[in-house]
Amino acid sequence: MILEGFDELNIGQQKMFAKVCLRLLANSFLARDKNDNKEMYYFVISYKEYFDEYFNVMDFELVLNRELGAIQLLHRENNNLLRLKKEETIILLILRILFHEHLVKTSVNDNVVIKVDEIHDYYDSLELKKKINKTDLVKNLRLFKRYNLIETLGDITKSTTPIVIYPTILLAINTQTINDVYNFITNIETKTGSENNEEVN
Repeated sequence: MILEGFDELNIGQQKMFAKVCLRLLANSFLARDKNDNKEMYYFVISYKEYFDEYFNVMDFELVLNRELGAIQLLHRENNNLLRLKKEETIILLILRILFHEHLVKTSVNDNVVIKVDEIHDYYDSLELKKKINKTDLVKNLRLFKRYNLIETLGDITKSTTPIVIYPTILLAINTQTINDVYNFITNIETKTGSENNEEVN
């Protein structure tokens, strides 16, 4: 039976259930350590069977990774993949690489934090034909912030502003090894045109 026992939840819990469902459908990810995600993350853990049953009707799967502190809403036929332009894909891959590189020197209880200029520097090091300007970088970072992959800690237009990269990025880029990411970003410029689209979970 669909959501059997749902009526036993109080009004506040029912409203939270609706709020979390809308957030997942809109943003696909929840990060435990992101302030405006934390309450929703633990609510999903407490009532996961309700979410599983609800989303199953729409052919969605709720992926919960407690070790990462990350939740992903994934359509079984991949109908909720985000199609990224090449520049957006490159920035996302750079964030994934920087996450990996910083993780090895980060305390187990701390989040991975980088600076905006690290993204710019890595992008420039790729020596791609098209350089990225500040306006485009800010636009891309705001996109990934909306999907709960990162959080900016200050003015995003400043090069020294810290950025938290959440473990949700490991779910967003579905690969087994960091070498796959390096290889992908190395080969991406060989694709024709600057508007090639890539699909991201």
